[in-house]
Amino acid sequence: MAGPLPFEIAAFGCHLRAAASCQDGYDVLDRFLFPSLPRLTESATTPDLRIQIENSGGEVLLLINGVQIAAASHAIGLVPDLIHQIDESIIGQLTTLRAVHAGAVQLGDRVLLLPGRTHSGKSSMVAELLRRGATYMSDEYALIDIEGRTHPYARPLLLRNDKPVQTPLLPQDCHASIASEPAPIGWIMELDYRETDGWNVVKVPQSHGLLILLRHTPHVLAEAPDLLDKFQRAAADARCYTGTRMDAAQAADEILRLTEAPL
Repeated sequence: MAGPLPFEIAAFGCHLRAAASCQDGYDVLDRFLFPSLPRLTESATTPDLRIQIENSGGEVLLLINGVQIAAASHAIGLVPDLIHQIDESIIGQLTTLRAVHAGAVQLGDRVLLLPGRTHSGKSSMVAELLRRGATYMSDEYALIDIEGRTHPYARPLLLRNDKPVQTPLLPQDCHASIASEPAPIGWIMELDYRETDGWNVVKVPQSHGLLILLRHTPHVLAEAPDLLDKFQRAAADARCYTGTRMDAAQAADEILRLTEAPL
């Protein structure tokens, strides 16, 4: 018997086609594959990524362009591998936007960026801020345009919760909304988690904020000559901070206290 009908998504210049041979696989794709973006009818455009979930011998398999990427006992267990594959494809194909490894939330009419390396706790910080009323932009990549604004990259959050396996979380699970438009950056905070140091954060010049963005971009400056101009504009009106933080719940309160000051 044929599976549910496939659907397609256009996301940041990348064309995705998603299909599943089983209803639970289809439901996972529909729920976690950029749920805020419209589903398209099948088009004549050749997809950049053909995403397929298949049942096989008691397991569910994730195939990307016909190649098996991951296997799990349940379809939801494939979501982290699926999201990482999509990230790699989209970020690698960006043309007018440039990326920063950063959590991003909107507070009022401005964006707070939390640049950090992988496993630095960006997703946990973003989730805590969403629970306090922030609007979701991204938990992994901030996409910057020529005017220095951040665009929503509303993939599911991937939380570790002190476990080796990531768990997907949607903004609505935190009772939060998703930003629909780009917005200027109000704050750049590079915060390292150190359990014993607690909250020890200092304000730094915008030139330091620019260096933070450059340090956390996956792009190579020599291959993206527009990068410096975009990031200079992004940091131009931002308040920039660096330092250490305590656990995400306590740090979220400190962050919101800092951002209450007028820009």
